[in-house]
Amino acid sequence: MATRRARWTAPLVLAIALAAGGCDGDGERKTPFRPGPAAGPAEPPTTTTTIPAEPPTQSELNRVAVKLDRIARMPEPVAMAATADDSILYVGERAGRVRAIRNGKLDPDPVLDLTDQVVVEGEGGLLGVAVAPDGQHLYVSFTDRRHAVRLVEVAFDGGGADPGSLRDVLTVAQPSTRHHGGNLVFGPDGLLWVGIGDGSPGGDPANAAQSLGQLSGKLLRLDPRPSGGKGYTVPRSNPFVGRGGARPEIWAYGLRNPWRFSFDKATRDLWIGDVGQYVIEEIDAVSLRRSRGANFGWKRLEGRRPFSGSAPPGAVAPVHQYGHTGGRCAVVGGHVYRGTRLPDLQGAYVYGDVCDGRVRALSRGRGGTLHHRDLGVKMPGLVSFAENQAGELHVISLGGAVFRLTAAA
Repeated sequence: MATRRARWTAPLVLAIALAAGGCDGDGERKTPFRPGPAAGPAEPPTTTTTIPAEPPTQSELNRVAVKLDRIARMPEPVAMAATADDSILYVGERAGRVRAIRNGKLDPDPVLDLTDQVVVEGEGGLLGVAVAPDGQHLYVSFTDRRHAVRLVEVAFDGGGADPGSLRDVLTVAQPSTRHHGGNLVFGPDGLLWVGIGDGSPGGDPANAAQSLGQLSGKLLRLDPRPSGGKGYTVPRSNPFVGRGGARPEIWAYGLRNPWRFSFDKATRDLWIGDVGQYVIEEIDAVSLRRSRGANFGWKRLEGRRPFSGSAPPGAVAPVHQYGHTGGRCAVVGGHVYRGTRLPDLQGAYVYGDVCDGRVRALSRGRGGTLHHRDLGVKMPGLVSFAENQAGELHVISLGGAVFRLTAAA
């Protein structure tokens, strides 16, 4: 699985290698979804949000006191998405069920059950969940019996999802049971962004992440409405539309296993936690505009370190990287905090690591100065972070629980 160390730890850590994958040696919709023009805007629109004050200084980060309040228990939760009014949190379980937490209470019955299609093998299973901005559809990514990453859509019908409306949007073949990615996010442009890992057991021997002719190792940007015989529409403003030999679905490339990416609610910057291989875990942060066509370096680079060949021209360097020391092995990407319950954390990026389970914060000051803080809470089985519409953060443990990050007394 993820590391030799992980092979000899508790079964739970073996299971959460689905998120890691790093550290290894080796039909029609019932209601149309209208996020904007069918082909997307000509360019990602500029933000009109007023950017808050400077991100927290080191002294402000040092004042942050947090705790984790459990809000639900369930078998192996792995991903979460919130409705526009935060009244419902949809939580995906690794086995293929999607559960609803409504106004703080977990529904006993699943909203959607895909266990007959989801295959939990290696790092497979349900990988991502997203709710359309108009609240009419639910999107789920998972691995199937061929180890492919499948993205499906289902329409909401009253209080639940209508299984009869299930529709395939996209399938990405993968060569192994490893490094699938699978995160789903509706971006600030109203379009669906999909993270796909390189799919290799290690080292990306097919050089998929650098190949513009393959979808593996990429960040994809889609309008999920079907067109042209496909289950989705490619936005005309995607950077590789019309380029010979390149897949037009690609927005950015050179990723190994983007285990969670997100957009800052205030600045709309893109943040990615990309799982490394032998030595380095990396966190990437780039403006939405600069992310268009960006190459994040894998497999030429592992973080800033050469891995196979020289650095690609114009490769985006990580804003932060760390080694496999102190029990860490695989980054879990998080979110820039934009809630109100933790004012001293406002503007800091909150993330973690699969193996040590500790929740950390990273803040970028003027001139690129980085401030770091271990927030003093540890989550065995840490597999994901999630954000509600109010900007408050949740922490998900594959061990069986969802927690809210809140202020300590």
